[in-house]
Formats: sequence, C-alpha cells, structure tokens
Amino acid sequence: MTQASTTSRAFVSLIGAGPGDPGLLTLRGQHALQHADVVLFDYLANPELLRWCPDAHTVYVGKKGFSEYITQEQINALIVQTAQENGGQRVARLKGGDVFVFGRGGEEAEACAEAGIPFEIVPGVTSAIAAPAYAGIPVTHRSVARSFAVLTGNTREGGAQYERLSGVDTLLLLMGVRNLDTIAAELIAAGRDPQTPAATVQWGTTHQQRVATGTLDTIAQAVREAGLEAPAVTVVGEVVKLREKLRWFDNAPTFGGPLSGKTVAVTRTRDGASALSDVLRARGADVLEVPLIRFEAASDGGEAALGALRSGAGWLLLTSNQAVTALFALLEGEGLDARSLAHVKLAAVGPSTARSLSERGLRADFVPSTPGARHLATELPLQPGEAALHLTSQLAEDELQRGLEARGIVYTRAELYRTEAAAPDLNKLERLKNAAVITLASGSAARHLAALADADFDPLNMPVAAMGPQTADAARDAGFTRVTVAETASLDALADAAERAVVDAAG
Repeated sequence: MTQASTTSRAFVSLIGAGPGDPGLLTLRGQHALQHADVVLFDYLANPELLRWCPDAHTVYVGKKGFSEYITQEQINALIVQTAQENGGQRVARLKGGDVFVFGRGGEEAEACAEAGIPFEIVPGVTSAIAAPAYAGIPVTHRSVARSFAVLTGNTREGGAQYERLSGVDTLLLLMGVRNLDTIAAELIAAGRDPQTPAATVQWGTTHQQRVATGTLDTIAQAVREAGLEAPAVTVVGEVVKLREKLRWFDNAPTFGGPLSGKTVAVTRTRDGASALSDVLRARGADVLEVPLIRFEAASDGGEAALGALRSGAGWLLLTSNQAVTALFALLEGEGLDARSLAHVKLAAVGPSTARSLSERGLRADFVPSTPGARHLATELPLQPGEAALHLTSQLAEDELQRGLEARGIVYTRAELYRTEAAAPDLNKLERLKNAAVITLASGSAARHLAALADADFDPLNMPVAAMGPQTADAARDAGFTRVTVAETASLDALADAAERAVVDAAG
C-alpha cells in the first residue's frame, strides 16, 4: 500500500461518538468533526452529530447487526483511500460508543499505521457503562459490586469461557440480544446463579430507551415480551436491583410531552447547527437536522447592493438573519464597517432579525408589531415618494414590494446573496420520511422541501410547523396541507407549534 507523503494533509481521527445521546460527544470529538474534510459514520453514531461538520462530505458506512452491507476490510480500505485523496484529507471516522470497546477501531488504526497515515484516537463514552447509567444501574457499587467485565454477545467468533468470570460481580453484554437465551444458559452452566438480577437496555441514553428486567433465567423471555432488539446492553448482577431507586432518565421532566421520543425534522441552512434543535431536545424530541438551503455570494459579487447603499438614503429593509450576515460580510470585504450605514434607517422584518442587528451593535429603527413582510409593508413609517432599499436574495417574494408600492413608496431591491437548494443525503432523506413533524423557518425551506417529493416520499402530507404567517402562506402555496403556525416569531413558539402539530396528527 502506498505510503502517505510527509507533506500530505492526510490525517484520520477515529472518534468515539458515544452511546446515542448527542450531548455525550467529547469536546475533542466535536473539534475533530469541525475540522474534517470527510466524515465516515456508522449505524450507531447519532446522525445529529453531523451538525458539527456542515461543510464536510459525509459517507454512511453503517453496519447493522447481521445485515451489514459493507465489510470491515472495505471500511479500512475506504478510510485509507479517502485520507490519501486530493493531496491528503482530514478524515473523521465516527463510531458508536468507544473506538476500542468492540468497535473494531484497533483494526482501523492498524490500517492507518500500515499505510503511513497519521491518526489519533478520540475515546468515546461506551454504551457498556452509559446505557446502564441512564437506566439507573451503576456497574459498580461499594456495597454490591466491586468489579465488572464487558463481554461481546457476538458468538460468530466462538463461545466465551464464562467459567473464568466466576469472581466478577457485574457482567455487561454488548451485541447479545439475538443470543441471549444461549448466553444465559451458558452463564448458568458455568456456575452463575439463575436468580441473579438482569436487565436489558435498548437504545440507551436516547429518548427511544426501553428497559426490560428479570433474572438471568428469565431475561431472554422478558426481552422477547417487551419486543426489545439491537442495539442493546444487558447487565447481569446485583446492581440491577438499584434501578428502582436510581432510575432517573425515564422519569426526567422532558418525558411525557407531545414531542417525547418523536423525531422532529429541523430544516435549516447548510451553515452549522440550529438553536431550535436544542429547544426541541429539551422537550424530549429526537432531532433530525436537514439542510435544505445553502447561501452563496450574490451573482454580481454584491456590486449592485454596494452601489445602492452608497447612492441611496432613506430606509434599508432587512428581512432575514442571513441578510444581516451577508450585509456585514459584504462591508467587511470592502474594508468597511457599520459606519457605512449611518445615512440610512434600519427596518427589521421581525425580532429575530432585529437581534441579529443588535449583536453587531446596531439598533433597528423599526420592527413591525407582527413579524412578516406583509406587516412591514403596511406599518413602515414612510410617506409617498420616500425611498426604501430592500437587500435580499434572488428568491425574495414580492409581497413587500407590492405592499410598499401600493402606498407610493419608491421601492428598490438589490441582490445581497443567493439562496440555493441543498439536497439532503440518502440517509437523512430516509429518516426524514419517518419524522413526526417538520419545522419550517422560511418560505424557501418550504419550497425546497416540497421539491423533494417523489414516488416514495410525499412531504406535502406531513405535519409541518411554520415560523410565522408568511412562512405558513408559502408552505400552503407549495402544497402543504397540514400547517401549524407559531404564535410568535420565537424558537419556543415554533417548538410549541411542533407540539400542536404532533397532537393534531395523533388525534
């Protein structure tokens, strides 16, 4: 195999993604994702973690139980090949749990070493400990258990010598759901008491978490009756008795709400993570971030916007957070700053856009009483003959223009940035089909989502929660039939609308 050049950028980060809760990713893992060119992620790595690498190329190399469609050898080769491409790339290999706890990370590290590619190991929180912890089961306890062992339940490599574990207090079985009957029988045959308490935790640390309890003799039947499947961790030991006193996660305040355990799809831009996602997670939702929009530079590089700013006075109209971001990027590129706006008054379409201005040290001179272009056009304090400059994208709707021109206002529009479609990858698209509700923060998002419709996917009949009446109207115009509107232009109100949409869909 070709050795990597000493001047190559090739570098591989083998990252433990943790057990499922995206909040359990380490800071080092987050940093590695943010600097990756390519991310290879597997079935047990929560796709939400890809929010930290919005500009990276992502490749799903999932292996699910016995139905894997890509071999470990192929993954090893892909890691090396990807790192060596394009003069060397930074590759993040995102693996569920911990890299070296039954994750075959050692084999991937060996492949990098043999190819001469520098690599790092970013340990993750292993499900062997985290899943029991979220079920209220400590793997050790001073008065109950002073030792534990982590075992693979995968019997394809041969049976385990369970008699050697006779002195271990707590046993933790990974990948053992299918073989639980056999494993339990072999443990009993090796001397483990059939009445030893046991518990199986499926999808531990996520809002899909489910727990079955019993004894070593009955746990396999309890798992079948509960319908638990992989991924799951089974705990065998006296510590299981502590669950009734220490269970906390399934009694957490977020449980029981309309969004608890539901998948909420958050449509957003390609640029980083959505703050809405954090609000929804706090309500118990499993969040799927779906980039549908990406922002590009204006087709003329912003010359028209600069010219309009320099020559015009009157009011400057900003109708999105992106408009604020693009405006300041344009000014900075010209060596200018906020002082260049001293000759205009600033109007923001709503409080969110006003906050974006405030974060840059500017106060909006006017914000309509109700967010939206329609209300901005109606309420903007201008007299006939006065001028207003609207800095926006090439896809700006004409509602603002029509409303102002009907009042005799001299309306000018200049393209400040471009809004383009960003199609989700196949893995996200498959998950999107099963979402309980989809949030829409802009009319562009509604139109781009509608464009994804095909013979296998009809988003127009899915419940959607829209940020304000303007977005709701755009969604209806795009063909959506089940639209719930946020009462105010805030993240909490949009989350409230998502809850109402889920309740309405269920009722």
